[in-house]
Amino acid sequence: MADKRSDVSSFTHLTNLADRHGLYALVQDYLQWMRVKNYSQSTINNREFYLLWFLDWAGQRGLLRPTEITKPILERYQRYMFYYRKKDGDPLSIKCQYNRSVAIRTWFKWLAKGNYILYNPASDLELPRLEKRLPRAVLSESEAERVLNQAEVTTVLGLRDRAMLETLYSTGIRRLELINLQVQDVDTERGTLLVRLGKGKKDRMIPIGERAVLWIEKYLQEVRPELATGSDEGVLFLSRYGQAIGKNRLTAVIRDYVDKAKISKKGSCHLFRHTMATLMLENGADIRFIQAMLGHVELSTTEIYTQVSIKKLKEIHTLTHPAKASRRQSVSGLTETRDPEPTAEDLFTALAAEKEEDEE
Repeated sequence: MADKRSDVSSFTHLTNLADRHGLYALVQDYLQWMRVKNYSQSTINNREFYLLWFLDWAGQRGLLRPTEITKPILERYQRYMFYYRKKDGDPLSIKCQYNRSVAIRTWFKWLAKGNYILYNPASDLELPRLEKRLPRAVLSESEAERVLNQAEVTTVLGLRDRAMLETLYSTGIRRLELINLQVQDVDTERGTLLVRLGKGKKDRMIPIGERAVLWIEKYLQEVRPELATGSDEGVLFLSRYGQAIGKNRLTAVIRDYVDKAKISKKGSCHLFRHTMATLMLENGADIRFIQAMLGHVELSTTEIYTQVSIKKLKEIHTLTHPAKASRRQSVSGLTETRDPEPTAEDLFTALAAEKEEDEE
């Protein structure tokens, strides 16, 4: 679903909307609390969709207030999600069931903390166990180059697309992060990229390869001035109409190039995120550096990132990313940390979960 911002009319069993103590009104209060606490709009939209889905199910069963919800009822709802089938006949993914259960559990925690209920029925609610999965498809170095070469760089949009493909391949940034890039976020002299308000509403500075920088510079000089019609708000990659590219449009554009390459693999923006991580790992990069590139860093779990400079991160990127003509055979590791070493399985499980979240 491209945008989960919920239309109440699409939920046919929402009742007692005006009841100030009813489920719907308290969900709206909770969403307003999230806005005040500066949660991202994407997170708020997701929570609203998940909770209204639950309210619609509860309304069918005559459950109108949170005091009427018990733990057995919530477990019954989890069973409903497990057996639910979408219009195409597919079940809800485990990650989707997990996200909807988390939304309910956090909402009821908020209700209990605000004394809207005396007892939290979701306090001991067990969440579905997430699967440990490796990526379904990852491009080899030659396959990635083949996809990149599909862009017709003699055309305006083809040159733009090559610059976007190179950026995705070099940095592994997410679809929305690419869309939100501003011209000033790329430091072509230092070879760095500033990702503003990425996942978790955190900024991060990451390296971008020399080749990707050259394509971006060519795009900025030869193509972007032609696309920047009307008011220019500084977005780096523009549509043919001079605006930021839509999420679904970007997905379609990248997927078309993957299909044209005829490599028997499917995917779009996230395919390059997986590919970057895998190829750097295979070339000797420490997993923790890759996590820093991807924005998976949790400062509460390790102190190492407080000492990792962009200079060091760029060195590792230059040495291990294949879109660079020369690199050494080995890469020096990080200084010792007290936390358990992350594994490749941890990395790819997080990437798979991200992909489901983006496509849900």
